[in-house]
Amino acid sequence: MTLNVVNHDRNSAALRYVYPVVSRRAGGVSVGINLNPNNACNWRCIYCQVPDLVRGSALPVDMTLLESELRTFLIELLHGDFMQSRVPEGARRINDIALSGNGEPTSAAEFAEVIALIARVRHELVLADSVKTVLITNGSLLYRSNVQLGLREMAKMQGEVWFKLDRASEVGMLRVNDTHMRIEKVRDNLIAAINACPTWLQTCWFALDGEAPSHQDEDDYLDFAAGLLRDGHALQGVLLYGLARPSLQTEAPRLSALSADRLQAFAARIARLGLPVRVSV
Repeated sequence: MTLNVVNHDRNSAALRYVYPVVSRRAGGVSVGINLNPNNACNWRCIYCQVPDLVRGSALPVDMTLLESELRTFLIELLHGDFMQSRVPEGARRINDIALSGNGEPTSAAEFAEVIALIARVRHELVLADSVKTVLITNGSLLYRSNVQLGLREMAKMQGEVWFKLDRASEVGMLRVNDTHMRIEKVRDNLIAAINACPTWLQTCWFALDGEAPSHQDEDDYLDFAAGLLRDGHALQGVLLYGLARPSLQTEAPRLSALSADRLQAFAARIARLGLPVRVSV
């Protein structure tokens, strides 16, 4: 089976924790690390593609197995035939190692140990500096000391945080992410991330019940980002993306993708704040 941008099968490499993805945002192969094989997350985003999603946290991580899988799979990508046999021509490069998967990765108690493990394997295999280490997170647990430790270590190895901000109001977050998190806490956690490691906002923008995000949704987002910049908190930019794959949540029939023009129009408003914006339709 050849991988592509709509096939994110986390069983495609037949491993527990490590899986490959041809990433539309990354433009190459992303080596995913799934610390939540139990499909448990503390949020329930209505566009989530995880099957049988449940509320909860990551189970204890088998560090020995994770290290074996990561090392073995990276060696296969670097020196085996996986790229030639499974990855489309034009995407045959390792872009990043990404902690993402089937739930919130920072819910793993071993998060800082996992980051240290990645650093060790990268060093052992002499992985190119161009291969980033990325944390894709809803940001809700970034205040934890072990997470902060991990983020500081990530910053030493071309690390980036992709911090979910789909809406910048409590009403919007409840509607889209099914969380009661206060927007002030989101801001505090985001500032903690920025202070520890280069951080991007990642934003999913889509229509719900046939209605695109409102002008107020856009204004809330822009005001939130502008306030950060005004107070000297330097974001790397915004990763703005639409729906590429169907949701596996009960709200799936209510969701639809926006046009490229609609996404680009919102991206232009964000860019006027002085932030780089990368758009994936």
